[in-house]
Amino acid sequence: MQNQTSLEKSVADRLKRDEHELVAAIVQQHDTGDVLMLGWMDDEALHRTLTTGRVTFWSRSRGEYWRKGDTSGHRQYVRSVAIDCDGDALLVRVDQVGAACHTGARTCFEAGGALPAVVGHPDPEENR
Repeated sequence: MQNQTSLEKSVADRLKRDEHELVAAIVQQHDTGDVLMLGWMDDEALHRTLTTGRVTFWSRSRGEYWRKGDTSGHRQYVRSVAIDCDGDALLVRVDQVGAACHTGARTCFEAGGALPAVVGHPDPEENR
């Protein structure tokens, strides 16, 4: 990761990074709401995402920046980027071209599969 970045100070100051200086970036298809994948961004990856129109991540395993689709052709075009209330997660809404998952599945959560979970239901009397 680079030590210097062009990320605006007002944005950088809002981020709450993990011990590796990374923030989780949840990627969602802008028109369907499908959650496509989770990636990691440092300040420079976020700067590149905000300024180029394409999503850039920091690869923890390879130790380098990667832009989604440069090798696969399955690109992510930025539609919007939001930061959560705590500053420790980003929501990147995209126009996904092709599969989002490296397995070839449309979403990484489709590829991973559902876990058995008890389905909860709100009590109609609960105050919403």
